[in-house]
Amino acid sequence: MVPPPGYLAGVRELTRERNVLFIADEIQSGLGRTGTTFACEHEGVVPDVYVLGKALGGGVVPVSAVVSSREVLGVHRPGEHGSTFGGSPLACAVALEVIAMVRTGEFQRHSATLGGLLHRELGLLRGKGVQEVRGRGLWAGVDIDPSRGTGRQVSERLMDRGVLVKDTHGATIRIAPPLVISEEDLEWALDQLRSVLAE
Repeated sequence: MVPPPGYLAGVRELTRERNVLFIADEIQSGLGRTGTTFACEHEGVVPDVYVLGKALGGGVVPVSAVVSSREVLGVHRPGEHGSTFGGSPLACAVALEVIAMVRTGEFQRHSATLGGLLHRELGLLRGKGVQEVRGRGLWAGVDIDPSRGTGRQVSERLMDRGVLVKDTHGATIRIAPPLVISEEDLEWALDQLRSVLAE
């Protein structure tokens, strides 16, 4: 989920040396999720191309975007490429509003602040049903101790308690609360996880 320190800077340098495009897939990590507008900012790199989605639709409509310079995207001319959801007036209106909201920096700050709480509390669960925690901001991958169940089993028990997470790769659950979550609601969700792990 989170590359090792310096990894992206190394990739960026390699792409420059070989004269290839550096494309950052920020579909899940972009637009405030990790505490910055783009996750790449944590590594101090700027890719040639960003691929965006999910948050861009504000949870309302499906929309995605490929964002780059005129030099890069100018190789395409009208009619030479297409998109399943391209050009939807409603999706574009929602995306423009999301961009305006993200420009304020409010959601990035909120994600960074509550992300600190999230990762601190998840870290305290190591050895208590959690083997490892990865992530940044309001985004975490939590490796569940197999003695407590699979990621899917833990996800289903959390769902029964009103908390939605996603199981991935067998033993891992992905936690990605809404960027507008309150501290109170985040604490409540963490309490549910503690209870499930203690069962």
